[in-house]
Amino acid sequence: MSILYVVATPIGNLEDVTLRAIRVLGKAKLVLAEDTRRTRVLLMAHGIDARPVSMHAHNEMARVEKTLEILAGGGDVAVVSDAGTPLVSDPGQRLVAAAIRAGFEVQAVPGASALLSALTISGLSADRFLFVGFLPRKASARDQLLERLQSAPETLVFFESPQRLAGTLVRLAQWLGSRRACVARELTKLHEEVARGLLQELAERFADGTRGEVTLVVEGAPPKPPVSDIRQLDADICKRLAEGESCKDIAAELAPESGLSKRAIYARAIALK
Repeated sequence: MSILYVVATPIGNLEDVTLRAIRVLGKAKLVLAEDTRRTRVLLMAHGIDARPVSMHAHNEMARVEKTLEILAGGGDVAVVSDAGTPLVSDPGQRLVAAAIRAGFEVQAVPGASALLSALTISGLSADRFLFVGFLPRKASARDQLLERLQSAPETLVFFESPQRLAGTLVRLAQWLGSRRACVARELTKLHEEVARGLLQELAERFADGTRGEVTLVVEGAPPKPPVSDIRQLDADICKRLAEGESCKDIAAELAPESGLSKRAIYARAIALK
C-alpha cells in the first residue's frame, strides 16, 4: 500500500534530521518541496539522489493530481517544507486532505519544529499553549484576533517575519499588557539568538528590526483579579479622572501594576468618565 509521508526536516542545522526521514526521502517516488533549492541541499548532505518537485501555495492543487496518480500506481510520496514540520503555517493541507479522501494512507515522519523548540527554551509554561502562527496583515483582522487573545490563559506562540517583528512586539504590548515573552531567532543556526523579557522591553530591543527566522512566545493571560481588585481599580481610575488626568495617562500609569493592557484600562476609563 502506497503512503503519503509528511516529513519534518531541519529548521537550520542539517544534522537535525531523523534516520527515518532520510530513509523515507530516499525511497519516495516523488518528493514535494516548498523550495527545491533548500531541499536539494539537505538531500545532497545525506547522500539522497532525488529531484524534488516544487509545491507551494500557488501550485498546490496542481500537484494533487500528480500525487494521487503516483500513489495509485503504488509509489510513495514525501512532502517537506522549507524547514521544520510541513503544514504548520506552510502549504500541504489540501494535498493531505485529497489523499485521505482518495483512501490513501498518510503518515507523519516527526522531527524538528521551530514552534516546539522555541516554546521549550522560552522559560514560559509549556503545559498548555496556543499556536497563533502569523498575525493577519490587515489591521482590522489583526486587532480582532488580539482582542480575543487578551484573555487566553495559554502560552501564545507566534511566527513573525524579521521586518514585522518590531511592530508586532509594540502591538502585543498594547493589547496584552506587561507580559513575559521570548524572541527566538535563527534557532539551531550559527547566529541563533534567544531574547527574554517583558514585551515592552523586547519592543525596545528590536526597535530597529532584525534578521532571520523568528518565533515569538508570549506568556498567557494572568488570572482575572477578584471583584475587590476591580472595584479598587475603578476607584483609582475615578480618582485620577477627578484630578484631571487623561484616559491615556491613566492607562499608562495603571497598566503595569494591574496586569491589564493599556487598551483595557483606557476602555474602562472611558466608560467611567
